[in-house]
Amino acid sequence: MSAVPNAAFDASRHANTEAEPEILFRVVNRVAIITLNRPAALNALSHAMVRELAVRVEHCRADSGIVALVLKGAGDKGFCAGGDVREVHRLATQGDPRWLAFFVDEYRLDYALHTFPKPVVALLDGIAMGGGMGLGQAARLRIVTERSRIAMPETRIGFVPDVGASRFLSVMPAEFALYAGMTGATLSGADAVRLQLADLCVPADWLASFEERLQRMPHDGSRIDALRAVFEPPCNIVPHAPLDALTPLILRHFDRRSGVERIVATLRQDLEREPPREARQWLQATCDALTGLSPTMLHVTREALLRGRQMTLAECFRMELGIVKRAIEEGDFREGVRAQLIDKDRRPRWSPATLAEVRPERVRHFLTSPWASEAHPLAALGARQE
Repeated sequence: MSAVPNAAFDASRHANTEAEPEILFRVVNRVAIITLNRPAALNALSHAMVRELAVRVEHCRADSGIVALVLKGAGDKGFCAGGDVREVHRLATQGDPRWLAFFVDEYRLDYALHTFPKPVVALLDGIAMGGGMGLGQAARLRIVTERSRIAMPETRIGFVPDVGASRFLSVMPAEFALYAGMTGATLSGADAVRLQLADLCVPADWLASFEERLQRMPHDGSRIDALRAVFEPPCNIVPHAPLDALTPLILRHFDRRSGVERIVATLRQDLEREPPREARQWLQATCDALTGLSPTMLHVTREALLRGRQMTLAECFRMELGIVKRAIEEGDFREGVRAQLIDKDRRPRWSPATLAEVRPERVRHFLTSPWASEAHPLAALGARQE
């Protein structure tokens, strides 16, 4: 398993001291280009950015002169490293309920992009994690490069893969969805294409000149085909997907019928059999991850990912918001952020501390909505379309 970089969460601590706005907007040949412009924070999303993005997306929806939308990140390090976790932690620790509005607005934005009537292109170059995946996976055309680092690393901070992950991870086999969602493994661009989390893997240098090609894009025929021609090089060679070699191991250990304790037990059994070096490295890293993460949220994540495979997108967002509310108010989120980002002692005190101590009724509690259906903040999501 690849290591999950701290940057996915820690980027939000860097203040943007530049005078430039955090969201840039321009139109090129009838295609709107929205740029997340917070490069010092790896374009991590603040609440203000989410609100402005929602306004821009609605403008693009209503403007008949705009035929498509491109989402990109400023700088060369990342598309978007996620949400402003430190700010959420600060508000929650102070008992300020405004943290919930961030998630409600973020999920509404993600849903608006998923249901956008015009083609959306996302340039997932560099780091695309957490909230960045929420935006990127809503696109019709998802572009990655050789330097893309794709992940949903929320379990590392006692959280759950959200922003629609219970739905968008379901495009891959259940075993891979469980592996990616539970461990927070970092995927390469080629891995993302292999697992249907991206549509094209292109050289990063090729993306640098996409606006020149966009200027020449014809508007007759299929718009999505025309956009694909803008972003796909004439002779594109996709790099090798590192995850290919690990496929038998992932299929064996992350069987959907296996609970979290069973997964850990089979990893340990294989380690005792003295496997080849590459297999041993993966087994040890995966076992270490699962035994070091929040036991409660591992159980909850597994169940949410399996349930999401049978749910609509709107239902998934509603389920995730309920889990998020419970995780922040009464779960391991605040302790996870403390250990990883605030004190940085990397020694979270999970409650309970072991997988065996997590009772089934506790898992069911996290998956039970805190709201009556009509009072849910996302009750209207999907009412008119899905």
